[in-house]
Amino acid sequence: MASRPGDGASRQHKLLSEEGLMSLIEHLGELRKRIFIVLLVLIAGLALGLFFAKPMYEYLTNTEQAREIGGFHTFSLWDGIGIYMKFAFIIALIFVVPLAFYQLWAFVKPALRPHEQKAALRYVPYALLMLLLGISFSYFIVFPMAFSFTSEISRSLGLEETYGIVQYLTFLVNIVVPISLLFEMPLLLMFLTAIRILTPAGLRKMRRVAYFVMVCIGVTVTPPDVVSDILVAIPLILLYEFGIIMCVRIHRKQLQRDAEFERQYEAAALSD
Repeated sequence: MASRPGDGASRQHKLLSEEGLMSLIEHLGELRKRIFIVLLVLIAGLALGLFFAKPMYEYLTNTEQAREIGGFHTFSLWDGIGIYMKFAFIIALIFVVPLAFYQLWAFVKPALRPHEQKAALRYVPYALLMLLLGISFSYFIVFPMAFSFTSEISRSLGLEETYGIVQYLTFLVNIVVPISLLFEMPLLLMFLTAIRILTPAGLRKMRRVAYFVMVCIGVTVTPPDVVSDILVAIPLILLYEFGIIMCVRIHRKQLQRDAEFERQYEAAALSD
C-alpha cells in the first residue's frame, strides 16, 4: 500500500514530539531528584540543629540586649518547641545553602562545556562563607541597632517592657535570616553568569528594580527611621554592584574563550 504524501513528515514530527516529551520528563525527574536531596539535608540539618538549640539559646539570652530586658516570659505551651525549631532552622541553613548551590550546578552541568563546569563549581564553597558573613552582619550590626531603637521608643512612651521569649527570638530571626540569604546574591549572580543565564547588560537594565527591592527589604527588616534603613539598604546595593563587577569579568572571559574557539574552528575548516 502506497504511503500518502506527508506521512513521512507526520511520522518525523511525531518522533520529534515524543523525543522532546521524553527529554522534558527526564529533566523534571532530575530536578525532582535534586530538590529531594536538598529536602533530605534540610531535615537532617533540623535534627542536628536540635542538639545545638539549647547552647544557642543560652548564648542569645545572656547577651547585652537580653539582659536589658531583665527576663523573658512564655505565653503558650508551644513556645519552647517553637524556640527549638527556630534555632534548628538557622543551623540547617548552614548545611543547606552550599548544598543547594551544588545541586543547582549538578542540574545544569550536562548543558555546560568542561571549562564552564569548572568555573561554576568554584562558587559553591563560597556560599557558606557569604552566609556566615551575612549572619555576622545582621546579628552584630543590624540587630543591636533595631533593638536599641525599638526599646527607646517603648521607654519614651512610658511602656513597661515585658517580652515573650518567642517575640524576642522571632524579632531576631526575622532580621538575621533574610539579610543572611541576601548575602548570597553576588554569588548567585556570578553563578548564573558563569552558566550563561544572566549577562552584565541584563543586570544593568534591572538595576532600578533591584535598588527598589533592596530599599524595600531595608525598610522591612529595620526600625522605621531613615538612618537604619540606609545602613541596611546601602550594603545590599553594594553587594548587587559588586555582583555586576564580578559578572563583567566572567562575561569578558567567556567572550575571549568563544573568540578563541571560533578561531580554532575556522583554522580547522581551512586546513580541511
